[in-house]
Amino acid sequence: MQKVHLRMKKLLGGKMSLYLDYYPPLIRPDTLKKTRREFLKLYTYANPKTQLQKLHNKETIAMAETMKAQRQIELQRGFYGFISKKGKSISLIQYFSEQVDAKKDKDKTWISAFNYVKRYFGSKNIRLSELSETMCIHYREFLLKADSIKTPGVKLNQNSAVAYFNRFKAALKMAYREGLIQKNFNEYVERIKEVDTHREFLTIDELKKLRGTECKNSVLKKAALFSALTGLRFGDITNLRWENIRHSSEMGYTIHFKQNKTAGIEVLPISAEAIAMLGERKDQADKIFTGLKYSATNNKWLAEWVKRAGIEKKINFHCFRHSYATNQLALGTYIYTVSKLLGHKNIQTTQIYSKVVDLKKLEAANKISLE
Repeated sequence: MQKVHLRMKKLLGGKMSLYLDYYPPLIRPDTLKKTRREFLKLYTYANPKTQLQKLHNKETIAMAETMKAQRQIELQRGFYGFISKKGKSISLIQYFSEQVDAKKDKDKTWISAFNYVKRYFGSKNIRLSELSETMCIHYREFLLKADSIKTPGVKLNQNSAVAYFNRFKAALKMAYREGLIQKNFNEYVERIKEVDTHREFLTIDELKKLRGTECKNSVLKKAALFSALTGLRFGDITNLRWENIRHSSEMGYTIHFKQNKTAGIEVLPISAEAIAMLGERKDQADKIFTGLKYSATNNKWLAEWVKRAGIEKKINFHCFRHSYATNQLALGTYIYTVSKLLGHKNIQTTQIYSKVVDLKKLEAANKISLE
């Protein structure tokens, strides 16, 4: 069983530094190296001469004893089974790898997030039971300063760091629910704040140009334009089956599906034009966009398609979802309605698009001049 002792170290100037001595050693959260010492940043007088100095020593030692008792309780909780055997034996890297395997087909961001977890924790065999709040904070700081793995020498985009740290926290939340760690670090570790960035979108005229332009991958073209007409994400489109498309005299055509990102059940009304784009209906269990996969080749073909249409914008697949949101708002659709159509849980997320529309309104206003 791990023991904690309160020790003192003599310093220059007649003071004593108080620290905790652990045996067996613990893993230090900032360096990820084993250590026996945790300095408390508390000091006493080596030879107190006044009543005030004696009182200071008494109160400081009492505070240190309290901290020692708290640390001992935390260690005992881990030792006596508050953490399952798996939590004591499985490494952070191994557990995160299991989460990636379970989620990567629906959310490719988990793969990239894992690469940064391996970069930071990979050289140390950190078990889940050894993870601490401080380690999580240091990992957060690492992501904010790290270079991009894909582009060496270039700082990792902050919004990418947001996405990767969110996956890290999601994995830890799952580990806490499974009893593999004794503390829900999500409640204590501050998230990385997303920065407001320009979200590129395509106007209705540009979408019409794309519709009339050939793309090397016809399925990719159809899926992209379908996203611009419905606001669906790439992951939701790839999983879409004919059984998800329904029709009623009251509602018209609707899509019934479970969002990959939020896991929310959605009923999305869609236009007759979007339905016509899908072609002949097939068996209920068949995927609508057969063979559609995320790949570097498809990304290249999409960029070539956009350029061939004479559009000088840097467009990725997600921009078609942005286009749906921005065009809806520009055409006067109420922001609350757009938020519901996009499946946003918080209307603040939708307000990002309204900023783009405001800029377009300003441009339009400046077009009228009497000079």
